[in-house]
Amino acid sequence: MSTYHVIGLMSGTSLDGVDLAFCNFSKSKDGWSYELLNAKTYPYPQKWFDILDNLSDLSESVLKDVHKELGVYFAQLIENFINDHHLDPDFVSSHGHTARHRPEEGITLQLGSGEIMSSRLRLPVINDFRKKDIQLGGQGAPLVPIGDRLLFPEYDFCLNLGGFSNVSYEKDGERLAFDICPVNMALNEVAQITGAPYDNEGKMARVGDVHERLLQELEELEYYTVIGPKSLGREWYKKQFQPKIKNRKIPPVDLLATLTEHIACRISETLNQLEGRTVLITGGGAFNKFLIERLNARTNKDLHIPDDKLIGFKEALIFAFLGVLRMRHEFNVLASVTGATQDHCSGVIHKP
Repeated sequence: MSTYHVIGLMSGTSLDGVDLAFCNFSKSKDGWSYELLNAKTYPYPQKWFDILDNLSDLSESVLKDVHKELGVYFAQLIENFINDHHLDPDFVSSHGHTARHRPEEGITLQLGSGEIMSSRLRLPVINDFRKKDIQLGGQGAPLVPIGDRLLFPEYDFCLNLGGFSNVSYEKDGERLAFDICPVNMALNEVAQITGAPYDNEGKMARVGDVHERLLQELEELEYYTVIGPKSLGREWYKKQFQPKIKNRKIPPVDLLATLTEHIACRISETLNQLEGRTVLITGGGAFNKFLIERLNARTNKDLHIPDDKLIGFKEALIFAFLGVLRMRHEFNVLASVTGATQDHCSGVIHKP
């Protein structure tokens, strides 16, 4: 048996903060097991929220500076996390924060310098997991499905309700996965019109009315007709999705009700077409009780909501695991998921 003690870092598109998870992974003849020991979300201060929310407006030279500064910031958070919990990690595995993701143009960029993080923490740091996949003709995303396959084999589907929703599952011996639609990125943005950071448990959406015309417009977005490996990014959201809901003369509660119904429609239609029964649901949207109710009403699947720690930190856990596979020189990106020419072992290792 081999055991690894790793900190995983995840900064998602919904900009709700930096997720850190300290995890143990063990390999035996029966496969992989994990323990999610300590976890914490560090909300972005307003300065960082504003910068990361407007990355598409920044020049390449400014992005280089942000890359370095964010590496310093991530390192400080990790140092605080280690000290607060008296941790002794073997290394850090970081998703970073996505600034550019245009796979059709061969472009992907995750901010947060691994070199700076490693130097400051005096620990190995693995990051930049997407670039090699893009070079091999893939989407560079999603990356989580290898963790779904090896750590959560008891579920037919793993559904993440984060900034975007995505699903992964096995079919004919292959792992398949793709992004479905926006979730928290859209819901949080509308909730913030009211002064709330998010729609707590979907309470505002619950009292709103669905705007049928807007719902139809959202359902007709071109992305939903694309078949095969596909992924979404903040740039797509701002160009394609956000204009549909911005400046509409619709009360926020009705916007939230409409978005929630749209999300439930997209996810349920996706799941109902696939064979399998059990669905593990994680990500911040799993706390949205109204959304889960709408999914239950529309799907023919058994929906499983795990404990709060796994809901909130599954992606940070799996990015820690991707680092383990990288250290072992084992495949951690699946071509069946990303559309790359081959499975491969991705991630850049920085040593202090």
